Parts: sequence; C-alpha cells; structure tokens
Amino acid sequence: MRVVPIFTAMLGVAGLTSGAIAQTAPRGPAISVETLKQVTKTLSSDAFEGRKPVTPGETKATDYIVERFKAAGLKPGNNGSWFQAVPLVELTAHAVTPMTFSGGKTPVALQYRDDMVLASYRVTPTIAIKDSPVVFVGYGITAPERGWDDYAGIDVHGKTVVILVNDPDWQTQAREGLFEGKAMTYYGRWTYKFEEAARHGATAAIIVHDTEPAAYGWGVVQSSWTGPQLELDEQGDHADQSQAVGWMQLPKAKELFASAGKDFDALSAAAKVKGFKAVPLGVTASVSFTNTIKRQASKNVIGILPGTTAPKDYVLFTAHWDHLGHCDAVKGDAICNGALDNASGVAGLVALAEANAKAGPARRSLVFLSVTCEECGLLGSRYYAEHPVYPLADTVGGVNMDVLSVNGRAKDFVITGAGKSELEDRMKALVEGEGRVITPEPNPERGGYYRSDHFSFAKLGVPMFDGGAGEDLRVGGTAAGHAATLDYIQNRYHKPQDEYNAAWDWSGAVEDLQLYYGLGRQLADGSDWPNWYKTAEFRAIRDKARAGK
Repeated sequence: MRVVPIFTAMLGVAGLTSGAIAQTAPRGPAISVETLKQVTKTLSSDAFEGRKPVTPGETKATDYIVERFKAAGLKPGNNGSWFQAVPLVELTAHAVTPMTFSGGKTPVALQYRDDMVLASYRVTPTIAIKDSPVVFVGYGITAPERGWDDYAGIDVHGKTVVILVNDPDWQTQAREGLFEGKAMTYYGRWTYKFEEAARHGATAAIIVHDTEPAAYGWGVVQSSWTGPQLELDEQGDHADQSQAVGWMQLPKAKELFASAGKDFDALSAAAKVKGFKAVPLGVTASVSFTNTIKRQASKNVIGILPGTTAPKDYVLFTAHWDHLGHCDAVKGDAICNGALDNASGVAGLVALAEANAKAGPARRSLVFLSVTCEECGLLGSRYYAEHPVYPLADTVGGVNMDVLSVNGRAKDFVITGAGKSELEDRMKALVEGEGRVITPEPNPERGGYYRSDHFSFAKLGVPMFDGGAGEDLRVGGTAAGHAATLDYIQNRYHKPQDEYNAAWDWSGAVEDLQLYYGLGRQLADGSDWPNWYKTAEFRAIRDKARAGK
C-alpha cells in the first residue's frame, strides 16, 4: 500500500485551479463511529489471520463484508452476486543463480538477495538468460507528449536494460519541470519502467536501487521481491513480458559500469538531459532460475445502491480488504492484522454505504467495491478496471480509502498527487466548508498517487480521488501529528503491531468520511462528468473513452 496522509504526509495541493467549485454537497446522515470501531476490530482480529488472499482469512473477511453490505442496505453488485472472481497465479523463484556480466575489464557477479533481486511475470517453469547484451537506457522513459524517448535509436530486443529509478528531474525542489520536478510522475514508478522495457522487447530489465530517489531502502526491495509473487492469471501467461525483471544495488551498478569502461555518475547525469541516447555497455548478462507455479483465485466484493434517473452512470467508493497474513514474528506475534491497513478503510466503506442508504438512492448508482490483493501489487483493483462489471466509460469517478486517521481531528487536509483532476476543485470547496485548509505534499517524490487502488482506475481514465487528514492536529498540532506518523511507520506499519486499539480517536476519520460522502454524493446527484486536467497523463485516455457519449 501507499501509506495514508496522517501517517506519511505524502500528499499535496499544487496544481489546483483558482476557480474551485462553489457548490457544496449535503452532509447526509451521521457517519457511525460504532460501525468504524466494529468493522475495524472484527476484520483485524486474530481470527481473520491477517486477511491474506486465498487463505481461510479471505473467506472470513469477504463473507463479513457481504454481511455488513447487506445490513447497510446495498444490493449484490455483480449480476446478482456479491463477488467478482480474481484469477491469480503465484510464482516462486528457486535456484536463482548469480547474475553475471561478462566481456568487461573484470567479471561482475551479483548475488541473489544481497546484490540483486529477480522475478518474472511470465508463467513458465524455467527462466534462462545467456549472454544478453546490456544497454543503459537512462530512466527508461518513452513520453512523446514531452518530447522524451530513452529508447530512441536503439533496438533492445533480446537485450538486458539497466534503468535509473524515479524520473529525470526528481532532484528539483520545486514542482516544475518536464517531469513535474520533485513530484514523481508515473514515468518514475518501477511498474512503468518494467512495462516500457517489455513494450520495447527487452529480455531483462534491471532498475538501479538508490535509496533517496526510490524513497525506500534496499530492505524493502529485498523483502518485497523474494518469496512467492502473485500476478493476475490471464490468457497468454504474460509471454509479452520480459523474461526477468528486478533490481540491483547501486554499488554493484557502479562496479558493472566501471568494468565496462563507463562512468556511472557521468552517464546518470547525462540521462537527466533531454535528448539522451541509450548506451550499450559492451558486456553481456546471464542468469537463470526456476519457478513453481500455483494457480488460484481471490475475490473482490461489490455492492451497489442503484440510481434513480441515471442508474447506468456509476460513482465508485473503493477500499482494499487484504493484508499480509502470517508474517515475521515480533515478540511472539506472527499475525500481521492490518487494523489500520486497511481494515479501517473497509470500515469507512461500510459506514459510507450505511450513510448513503439512509439518505436514499441518488440520481446515479453508487458502487461500493472492496478489492483484493492491494498489498501484492493492486491486482484486485487492476482486474476490476481491466474487466469492469460497470463500464469505465460510464463511471463518473470515485474515492479511494487506504487507512483512516485515528489521531483526532486535523486542521488540514492533503490531496494525493494533486494537480491531476477536477475532483480536486470540488474537494477544495468541501474542505473549506469544514473550516479546514489544504496543505502541500511534503514528499511528492514518493509518488503516492501511483501506489494504491485508485491508480488502477486512473490509469484507464477514470478520475479517482485519494486524500485525507494532514498532520496539523487540533489537539497537539503538527508535533503530535508528526509523532503519530513516525510511530506508525516505525512500530506498526506492515508489522504485527498494526492492531486495533480501543483508545483510538475516530473524530478525524469521521470528518474525512463526511468529505468523501460529500464528494461522492455530489457526483452521484449531479449530471456532469469531471475530467482530468489537460496536463494530466490520463486525460487523453478519458477523452477517448467518453468520445461519442
């Protein structure tokens, strides 16, 4: 997951237009604090075993969500069913050989886990890459609308590409520049880099890990990229993907370049400049491993409150139900309960379903979607977006919830990846109506907008909002808010200590949920179609989807 505002202050406001929409939405029925407590406590109890997909914990979690959706007054959202099956395939790499580079001044070998990590999206029992020519492709970006193409003039079919993390102007402090300066664009995300390498036919794609532009240490990469890896199980077994994708440590990259007679720092600097040309290193790469393959299926949970006069227009509320299941023990506790991440978000989803049902049907249909496999790469939301129950061209927009604030009311509100869609203008008016202010994103380089389920829809053109309480608490100010951030990240995030606490203060969550209710209800009772700003990377996709509607 991408951790939420109150815990990482990763969000921001730059890019809002000056003409914020003056219209406000009804607050609606009160958000039930009791629902927030009950749902969070239940889903994060040890009985649900950390809600890992395709385990008994999944069955308990999804059945409980259905129970709460029914009680709230929703109808089954998938042609009479509460579920959408999400086919998954689990790949586990074994016998990973060192990745060796030959043909340079001296041989270079990268040891699995210590120096590099590798996996494959291809559903195949054996990966064997031998003597693949290595090419440095800078940031690995093809962005014709920005006049940028790191693959121009080079054919990388059958080759191994080495790629820098983030995007070219990540060190720019302002949010200005070809790639929005400090704020990461999708071109900076590792997922994009592997997608682009595959589109160009690369046999292998390796990103150079550097802690500052990556925004996380090697330990995060190492733990995420080793062990079983889940992917959508689709026709073709992902044969269009590179044979191997992964990461290498920065010192090893420098060693590789030196062996090839190249200056890593000089080439990295050159890669930041428009017009950079990919550089063959004159060395070849070899590596092999085997995969065990396990096909299985998980479930998204879908409920709907049908609309009145425009029931075939849809507004989404989303939150992922999954977490990590059994994990590394801390003080004898080996269940990662995921109370805040994201039992709290599901609790918010249920509370919003209750409030909307009590208010009565809106003009448009309201869809409540609790997705699987966010923690394994946004797979549940991606599957829905690629196989929608309700057409994306008829989906007006929506709100995603990934962790609620439990530290009390905040004076400020932050918007993930601000500067993208007209939904932000609407939310700005609602925030001001609560007597709160929108504050900038302290860490836009972390690319928070691309790290939770709303992105699966945004990528295919649907305007999706994500944001929440900032760190300036009404009791304790920014000192207390920042202390809560650090405490969560250091002591609870993705650990067994993310457990329900009866002492939590839900007042801030309620205020945020009232904003989400207001935005969703405004969309559902309206007749217009908010779009992306003209500068957003998703605008063209939306315009094409809506053409002729």
